[in-house]
Amino acid sequence: MTEYDYWKIFPRMPKKVTIGDITIRDGLQHEEKFISTEAKIFYLEELIFAGCRNIEVTNLGNPYLMPQFKDAETLFKHLRSDRFKSRCMKKGIDPSDICLTAITIREKSVDRAIQLKEQGIGPDRVLMMVSTEEEHHFANSGTTLPAYWKEIERCIQKCHDAGIKMCGTVSTIWGSPIGGATELKEAVKFTKRFLAIGADDIEHADHDGSASAPDVYRYFAMILDEIPDTKLHIAHFHETKRVASASVLAALQAGITHFEATLGGLGGQPANFLDDCPTRGTGEYYYDDPRYVGLITLEDLLVQIDEMGIEHGYTVDRILQLGRLMEKTIGRRLRSEAIINGRTLKEGHMHYARPGLKALKEKFNETSDQKFPSDWQ
Repeated sequence: MTEYDYWKIFPRMPKKVTIGDITIRDGLQHEEKFISTEAKIFYLEELIFAGCRNIEVTNLGNPYLMPQFKDAETLFKHLRSDRFKSRCMKKGIDPSDICLTAITIREKSVDRAIQLKEQGIGPDRVLMMVSTEEEHHFANSGTTLPAYWKEIERCIQKCHDAGIKMCGTVSTIWGSPIGGATELKEAVKFTKRFLAIGADDIEHADHDGSASAPDVYRYFAMILDEIPDTKLHIAHFHETKRVASASVLAALQAGITHFEATLGGLGGQPANFLDDCPTRGTGEYYYDDPRYVGLITLEDLLVQIDEMGIEHGYTVDRILQLGRLMEKTIGRRLRSEAIINGRTLKEGHMHYARPGLKALKEKFNETSDQKFPSDWQ
């Protein structure tokens, strides 16, 4: 007999997940126009009010390289303010339940995060990143893998001494836009090394949409066999081939419980142009068409998770509305299909019904729920 219970077929698949938002950092770093501080604050607040409890606020790197984040300290000051905390509490949100993350690719950024922490406005968590493919790693960090591992080790100790958690990102697991694919077992090795030197959790990243569902399942099954604590693992998928929802499903089937996404699928390589001025970013873009660069969309991911009956903690309709607003902020059509088509309504869309069916069934002496001829056995 065929087994119809999905959770019996995939017993590791969770009934509840955590979905972090990284719109204001990873999403906006790719934009070639400056998004106002007021807009960033609006979306940070609204995402939290809609259910987000793990949110990336900004990048604490050098604003000369990434001027999109020149307002980093202003954002943290706002989120640490008594006014914002009061608004949270009025909505039944405990501010201490919100984890604020900043990206700190190099040690100077980590030192900046620690200084902000000492001022009472710093992040709860920071992130450093390695790529299994060293050309991609060099493009992101400007140094070699061995040298960077030693830097991470120092920074983790500094952060823990300051009361800041460290997330370790392992990137190019399923492919690199520069040097190509590496072995999945390399990423497992990198993950174990990160945890061995003190990382608090691991972001497993597909940074150019290379992943396929079978390899996603294979990799996360390998990870959870070696390191079964699901709280340590975060799935980070980019969308370049319209197959990332399959990767999400494969990760769920393997047992992953923590994902992250951006409104509209925004994101990609840091911009090397802002408003009317070229800027450093991380150098030349390593893609050919900006329409096919970005992350999985928060809106579509939530609808997918919600319609599977998996608990997620968000108000989905509020997120769909934020997705519509984000298109106005950015000034173009973004990637979410859910903001247009919404969720599948069990009650249907009766405002599209054609008139006359009821009268016709009465004319044929059919009952309202009759689907077959009455004289059929």
